[in-house]
Amino acid sequence: MTSSPRIFPEGFLWGSATASYQIEGAVAEDGRGPSIWDTLSHTPGKVMNGDTGDVADDHYHRWSADLDIIKDLGLQAYRFSIAWPRIQPDGSGAFNAKGDEFYSRLVDGLLERGVRPVVTLYHWDLPQALEDRGGWTNRDTAFRFADYATHVAGVLGDRVETWTTLNEPWCSAFLGYASGIHAPGRTEPESALKAAHHLNLAHGLAGRAVRDALGADTQLSVTLNLHVTRPDDPDSAADRDAIRQLDAIGNRVFLGPMLDGAYPKDLLDDTKSVSDWSFVQDGDEATCAVPLDVLGINYYSTSRARRHTGDGPMEHADGHGDTGHSPWVGADDIEFRTQPGPYTAMGWNIDPSGMVELLTDMSRRYPDLPLMVTENGAAFYDTVAEDGSVPDADRTSYLHDHIDAVGQAVDAGADVRGYFLWSLLDNFEWAWGYDRRFGIVRVDFDNLERTVKDSAKWYSRLIATNQLPPV
Repeated sequence: MTSSPRIFPEGFLWGSATASYQIEGAVAEDGRGPSIWDTLSHTPGKVMNGDTGDVADDHYHRWSADLDIIKDLGLQAYRFSIAWPRIQPDGSGAFNAKGDEFYSRLVDGLLERGVRPVVTLYHWDLPQALEDRGGWTNRDTAFRFADYATHVAGVLGDRVETWTTLNEPWCSAFLGYASGIHAPGRTEPESALKAAHHLNLAHGLAGRAVRDALGADTQLSVTLNLHVTRPDDPDSAADRDAIRQLDAIGNRVFLGPMLDGAYPKDLLDDTKSVSDWSFVQDGDEATCAVPLDVLGINYYSTSRARRHTGDGPMEHADGHGDTGHSPWVGADDIEFRTQPGPYTAMGWNIDPSGMVELLTDMSRRYPDLPLMVTENGAAFYDTVAEDGSVPDADRTSYLHDHIDAVGQAVDAGADVRGYFLWSLLDNFEWAWGYDRRFGIVRVDFDNLERTVKDSAKWYSRLIATNQLPPV
């Protein structure tokens, strides 16, 4: 007996996503200023093979053809990010009209093709001039971000419905300022906590600024990479407490102020040896908690951890690279355990059950807040067939199982409104350079030619029918 294909709710939104520094290129054209990722990628030893985002996918010049691909695939929405230094080269002061014009053309092009634009205001490319003044460790950066958000809302607000303030602030704070694997490449645990707070504050200030500019009914969102971490021994009280601690520094450090209006007490206790959190001023937590219309969730894999017993060396298989500095501030005695396979090219385990667990857990925690999967996808070492096609069966299988997991979460009562596949294009994959390919459209980095992969054709069939095709 064969089961019926999974059918998604009417109105479920299907899209794909990209980030400005990963695809645009043109880093020194038309008035764009340098970002922290320009600086880091040009620092020897920071990015695999010495790759940079100088050209990336050259989307800045090829955007129209890329939008044609989006239309041909039938994508209903496209989530992209605005490069702050393209709009405001120094992060304060004068705005750049040519930057405004680029994103205005992009939004118009999407609308002309019947595709809904979903804007992310910040996907990690902080203007270098602001980093020179302390970056996200400087409280003033949050207020500069709100000014920038006000400007972008004024430029695009008549054509964009959904505004996402930040993408994965955990990575910005803890990979950028604690482990140093991401820009700006700093390894200062207390700075990571300061950065996390100022990102929370920036979210609240920018969300309010966008609503002040466009009206109280403006659709507002934030995207978080929430960690699904399980105890190595579920029967061990020490391991369960380790998971509690990781949930605090990995998830509730943002969920608390953004959604509950306060930092969790256990987070403050866990990190008191690192910081007294005196950088949190009166009223900040209330400011962080701007009401949201949807919570964006990025999911790729799970992890497993335990409280280290002190016997033998510690593992560090947390999927966030190894610079010798942990992103898990205050959790130095927690050990990440090697996960069973299979794995993607990133070395991340493939576990669709984590998607179900995350979506249903968040739905229980915040039952009145709709959810959106804003990133999910996989990097594999694709090969080009003799006929020029890209038969990426591993990626198609990954997508099938994870989208089915989204459906399982919906069946269990989670209010999930849509799914954005990561990523539309192969691109600059941060510290991995061009070695890791997430795209459903292949980019030949020698000539920048685009090739629609088999996974994209599969995804297109899903969108056309609103039901899960076989693999």
